[in-house]
Amino acid sequence: MADLTELYERLKKEKAQLLGRLEQLKARGQLAIGERREGSPFGKREEAANETLELEKRLGLEGRLRSTLAEIEHALQKYEAGTYGTCDSCGQPIEQARLEALPQANLCLSCKARQAKDAKGAR
Repeated sequence: MADLTELYERLKKEKAQLLGRLEQLKARGQLAIGERREGSPFGKREEAANETLELEKRLGLEGRLRSTLAEIEHALQKYEAGTYGTCDSCGQPIEQARLEALPQANLCLSCKARQAKDAKGAR
């Protein structure tokens, strides 16, 4: 069973990894834009469609990484404030096994299940 300090260290390490991945995506995106400008502005439709698909995939991945980064930063702030491991919704302790599996978790299983159910019903 990991203690809170170990989880805090995992969060800091994961934050650094995510920042690195975001930088890599940003660099690849700039490279792709630069390559595109060097080519003909009247490229083939197929190439344009592939570029658009790749851009959409990259933006989707970047969005997920940024979302995870925000969750990690929130968890780090909670640790520094002394509230890490408590549910943002009900204030009860988050299960240790949940924190070990997902250190950035900010909801207990009950509240997370309720949130998922509400989101599913809203569709």
